[in-house]
Amino acid sequence: MLSFPEEIMLMLIEDESGRILHVPELSMRCVLAGAVMMDLAMLDKIDSDLEKIIVIDPTPTGDKLLDPILKEISENSEQKDAKAWVESLALDSERIKLLALNRLVEKKVLEKIDDRFLWVFRTRRYPVLDGKVEQEVKLRILDVLFSDKIPSPRDIVIIGLVDACGIFKHILSEVQYKKCQSRIKQVRNMDIIGRAVTNSVRDIEATLALALHPPF
Repeated sequence: MLSFPEEIMLMLIEDESGRILHVPELSMRCVLAGAVMMDLAMLDKIDSDLEKIIVIDPTPTGDKLLDPILKEISENSEQKDAKAWVESLALDSERIKLLALNRLVEKKVLEKIDDRFLWVFRTRRYPVLDGKVEQEVKLRILDVLFSDKIPSPRDIVIIGLVDACGIFKHILSEVQYKKCQSRIKQVRNMDIIGRAVTNSVRDIEATLALALHPPF
């Protein structure tokens, strides 16, 4: 099974050009930080009571993408909420992004073309732990948005993170985006930690915008 950072990066790759979609740097950093937090939550390593992130199990996972962040959260003596952790972990976003992309190449989901820094899909489906194959994330998510299907817990998380990053505005037409906004909101509100993380991204962006453009 792919990690949340890996699936987020797949959402960001344009099918035709192989380039990574341009999204605001702050949004990218925060969403990748949130993606790692959600992986840790899915592994029952952390939880949230909306006021603070709680470490349930500090035992390392053996995953070099997750363990440095789990260690940082475990060893911190302060009680930080999701917003504070997103701000802090966002500083590690470049490492998260590169590890996620390299893993996708190792798993033969992507192929890197070094001379042009492009990425191409090797497959639209990829293996999961039980030996079955999983539909590529973009197709899964679009299927959820334009139907009444009950989304899986993973897809709920991804929709929340992708919406916080503003990626839907890039991968959907204007008409499609307007049509599924209520559905996006409905799905996003199904997950407590996911709401905390995505709301954190919006709060940080609003704070930055105010700092850059103060009211007169």
